[in-house]
Amino acid sequence: MPSGKVRFYDEDKGFGFIQGDDGQQVFLHASVLPEGAEVQAGTRLEYGVAEGKRGPQALSVRVLDSPRLAKRDRKSADEMAIIIEDLVKLLDGLGERLKHGHYPERAQSRQVATMLRRVADDFDV
Repeated sequence: MPSGKVRFYDEDKGFGFIQGDDGQQVFLHASVLPEGAEVQAGTRLEYGVAEGKRGPQALSVRVLDSPRLAKRDRKSADEMAIIIEDLVKLLDGLGERLKHGHYPERAQSRQVATMLRRVADDFDV
């Protein structure tokens, strides 16, 4: 299923547009939103696409991420600076081990992957 971010949404009129990750602009009507879903500019969605009278139209919409919730949970820039510095030190250590032909153990690999995903989530708001 394609995904993208809501570029514009007018709750009163019940429609808006999604900017797909592939660059395609897709019409979004309130009738295809899940019950109780709140949508605004910046909300990440996953959706199906059908060709409508005036172009591509979203179907079977699923909300992936709401910008209000993400920004509220986002760490401060000072906290992120400390996290990034620690992450760089950790990755430098892993890089040295890899240069000597040693991959990290599975548990450490998972921890690093989890940390990288969380940092990426804080940046991708």
